[in-house]
Amino acid sequence: MKKFNQNHYAIIMAGGIGSRFWPWSKKAYPKQFLDILGTGQTLLQLTYSRFLNIVPQDNIYIISNEIYTPLIQEQLPNIAVDNIIKEPQAMNTAPCVAYASSKIHNLNKNAVCVFAPSDHLILKETVFVDTVLKGLEFASKENSLVTIGITPNRPDTGYGYIQFLTQGSDNLAHKVKTFTEKPDLELAQTFVDSGEFLWNAGIFIWSTKAIIDAFETLQPDVFMLFKDGSKVYNTPAEEAYIRKIYPQTKSISIDYAIMEKAGNVCVIPADLGWSDLGTWKSLFEVREKTLENNVIHGDKILALDTTGSLVLNQEKEKIVVVNGLKEMMVINTPDALMICELNREQEVKHIVNEIKNKYKDKFS
Repeated sequence: MKKFNQNHYAIIMAGGIGSRFWPWSKKAYPKQFLDILGTGQTLLQLTYSRFLNIVPQDNIYIISNEIYTPLIQEQLPNIAVDNIIKEPQAMNTAPCVAYASSKIHNLNKNAVCVFAPSDHLILKETVFVDTVLKGLEFASKENSLVTIGITPNRPDTGYGYIQFLTQGSDNLAHKVKTFTEKPDLELAQTFVDSGEFLWNAGIFIWSTKAIIDAFETLQPDVFMLFKDGSKVYNTPAEEAYIRKIYPQTKSISIDYAIMEKAGNVCVIPADLGWSDLGTWKSLFEVREKTLENNVIHGDKILALDTTGSLVLNQEKEKIVVVNGLKEMMVINTPDALMICELNREQEVKHIVNEIKNKYKDKFS
């Protein structure tokens, strides 16, 4: 039986609504709870299984909006109810990190945590496990905020970039110089050509002490809210306290709140076979293709004279027929049908906003 370090924890962030995967992913059933890869497991289940190889099962926590608790329990029946950290409302990743870190620090002052999204693709599982374990060991000895950077293989405008400086003495972690959000294609090409930039995967590793200290210095208002809860964490009074303070926190990402401001940020470069699966096109790129270079998902789909397209059908009693399409996506669900050029998948979020403006939450 594999021996784990009892001070190592994994926190899986599972609160997003995946609006760029509309109409398959909706607020009531977001993409992390879907089998979008066609493996027979949801993205959350795949992520949870991955961390079973890294930390003790009892040290894996899921943090998510409280409305998704039943879905989490259904998909992860072996997880203890105390290991589901419930957010009363969606407030971005900085409050999520501050809450989970404070709660776990209350349990174990020597805790070292990896925070990871619930909905990413990792093809090189063994490399991922090895990289995270090395990162956990590094963060347990160094007062550093560590992120994992993905070695880019193309200029991609959909990802954030991390520029790193000199290599650390342990030949593992590099000091971070800059973060850049989603550059244009020309700048992205310059980044890749320089060899000094990595994709920001949104995977973070740190001791709870290091991240709490960072909040105290850089986000003192948020720090005080969660510090004042130290007496109620992991007690029956926790839920009421969190409900009271959560609306007072800032809806801001951990990148903006901490990582871009802190002076002790390091990055570990890795080639993980990674994708954030952020758009329909990113799903198209990683899914298995037919001879005609199509991705077909679902029952009763007839694709004629169609190439380079993604066709999904959720309705078992309804046939979807496409004819003469090229680089299109056709997404059919019980209450919505979307037909769109595959290369315009970045517009889906705007489409969802338009739907909300016209129909409120009926279709979103």
